[in-house]
Amino acid sequence: MAISPSDIQLTGRVAVVTGGGAGIGRGIAAGLAAFGASVAIWERDADSCASAAESIGALGIVTDVRDTGQVDAALQRTADELGPVSILVNNAGGTFSSSLLETSENGWDALYKANLRHVLLCTQRVARQLVAAGVPGSVVNLTSIEGVRAAPGYAAYAAAKAGVINYTKTAAFELAPHGIRVNALAPDITLTEGLANLGAFGPDIANVIPLGRAGTVDEIAAAAVFLASDMASYITGETIHVDGGTHAAGGWYRHPRTGRPQLGPG
Repeated sequence: MAISPSDIQLTGRVAVVTGGGAGIGRGIAAGLAAFGASVAIWERDADSCASAAESIGALGIVTDVRDTGQVDAALQRTADELGPVSILVNNAGGTFSSSLLETSENGWDALYKANLRHVLLCTQRVARQLVAAGVPGSVVNLTSIEGVRAAPGYAAYAAAKAGVINYTKTAAFELAPHGIRVNALAPDITLTEGLANLGAFGPDIANVIPLGRAGTVDEIAAAAVFLASDMASYITGETIHVDGGTHAAGGWYRHPRTGRPQLGPG
């Protein structure tokens, strides 16, 4: 049967976006809602949770997804108020700079919990309900290009994001018999308030991205909507790099003066 514009619609489905109060998560929540989904935002910051929920028309639930009890309570409330969840976007995460020789055990554990542990926790809870009900679903995990390349000063964060990529593959295999698809999105430099605060944008940013610019939140959201929809019904276990081509470039960039392709410093 030929594809139809209706295949991208999410009408009648309930979606959860973790860390949906700002940045990429908020953009994805808005995108899912725009295509018809009823959206619940699970966000630990009460102010951004309320603001995002109001602007999008979503259900905002203040939730720390690192905490099992809070995840269980948020899932129950979402189901009670919106219906059974069939779309999950594991977006919550965070990082801080810490050199390998200076990283403490507490720092390592904090970044693991913030970026990887909750992916298992939330996926497991939603998938259990989907399996029990015998209905299909879609899980989208947010990883990063740092999960597939060196990240000086961010070893723990990069290791956690690499874990998300491998977890996505294994979860996709285990859940495939139940009709639950699991995929990941790997952004690089994206125009969010979080990256702006890290000072990640230098004057030569256009030269290190093949498409010549940083990405936008809406471009990440578009990929998430696609993966959540029936347009991606035969895609599972994949990580899509929404990064303007930096992963494909593998370290090549355009010299800021000559514009010629170059590998490494000139």
